[in-house]
Amino acid sequence: MNVAETILAQLGGNKFRAMTGAKSFVGGSDLLQFDLPRGFAANKATKVRITLDVSDTYTMAFYQWNAKKLDMKQLSEIPGVYADDIRRIFTSETGLDCTLGRAA
Repeated sequence: MNVAETILAQLGGNKFRAMTGAKSFVGGSDLLQFDLPRGFAANKATKVRITLDVSDTYTMAFYQWNAKKLDMKQLSEIPGVYADDIRRIFTSETGLDCTLGRAA
């Protein structure tokens, strides 16, 4: 399993996609990036990038894309996120639940 697949699985896989409306997934050698529907996230994020760091933790970055201005604004960046905390951080930043029921 590559890094992008692992990150998606840690977020909740297909349940995550269904609950958040996330789409346009792009995987790199050390990251997963995806889009969120406009107006859904409490912090107004429309793009999320989760990068695996050399310390075996993740950096989660939240962006707002303005298509009219062709401008990308970084809303927040959280370094040092452990795999167990990815869902919690995503939910606290966006207000979107990753899956139904109790978080793992």
